[in-house]
Amino acid sequence: MLKFGYRCEEERYTPNFLLESAIEAEKHGFEFVSVADHFHPWFHRNGTAGQAWVWMASAAALTKRIVIGTSITTPTYRYHPAIVAQAFATLGAMYPGRIILAVGSGEAMNEVPLGFDWPKFPERFERLEEAVKIIRLLWTQDFVTFEGKYYNLRVANLYTKPEVPVPLYIAGHGKSATSLAGRMGDGFLCGGGRSLLTQLEESAIQAGRDPSKIHRRTGVGLSYDEDYDKALHSVSRWAIQGTDDSNLSKFMGRNLYDPREMDRIAEGVELREFAKRWLVCTNLEEVVKAVERIPGTGFDEVEIFSVSPDERSFLNKFGTKYLPYLREKYSVS
Repeated sequence: MLKFGYRCEEERYTPNFLLESAIEAEKHGFEFVSVADHFHPWFHRNGTAGQAWVWMASAAALTKRIVIGTSITTPTYRYHPAIVAQAFATLGAMYPGRIILAVGSGEAMNEVPLGFDWPKFPERFERLEEAVKIIRLLWTQDFVTFEGKYYNLRVANLYTKPEVPVPLYIAGHGKSATSLAGRMGDGFLCGGGRSLLTQLEESAIQAGRDPSKIHRRTGVGLSYDEDYDKALHSVSRWAIQGTDDSNLSKFMGRNLYDPREMDRIAEGVELREFAKRWLVCTNLEEVVKAVERIPGTGFDEVEIFSVSPDERSFLNKFGTKYLPYLREKYSVS
């Protein structure tokens, strides 16, 4: 059984366009929308990067039921984890049951421009684990004192806490983050892989938790157009991700933070090879087939991430004709 979500491409579209997208996604029956939490986007040409939390509050105000979350927030450098806890506690209090916080170890392009160094993964992960502990403490306890390796709290208290707990998802592409999700997460985001889900379950059991209570989200990345070349070209803005091997964790560790430089590096990527990481299609039934491969793999949430040339057309066509079929066949609601 699956919940279906739609990724709002914050890196490409203006906040107002994405507000309209969230409204359309709710109308068509998507159960959640997610938005990246970037300072810089992945590309310079035609790139955008609105502030995610501001957008989430606006999107929640203009919709009625759809769940809204980040994908993902880095709660360790430009954001102090206590401020993340406060912001999402406030959102949760304003929109009960409709807010998700997803966190991860982040990318240099969001932190280095604000004057931070970009350390190796072990430090980034240690900071993430401390941040998750702080967020949990502030959401559940009063007047918290915490002494960590990177962060300290002195009788810190959130005076506005949500009555309905805000789910905290942890994004992972490797063993460390997967283990953290099993020990402390309400949900887990990853690109797929049964081995990671097995590790998630083992970590949860070792921590005395019921792994079936942890939501598991994966995604289908696609570009659709009746003209294949248009669909293929639309993927090119993400080509910087093709400059490394297929190990996303390794890519995230690269000290790339200027989108102009990222565009220059991406010019050397062979587009047709890179596009194999995406579903480039001229028929939306191919998207349905991709989604239908997910049930039985252990995931219970699927995020549709479209980078199609005409995104509004994709959303309307998919939402009108194909999403109802998928929801009737696989949805939990």
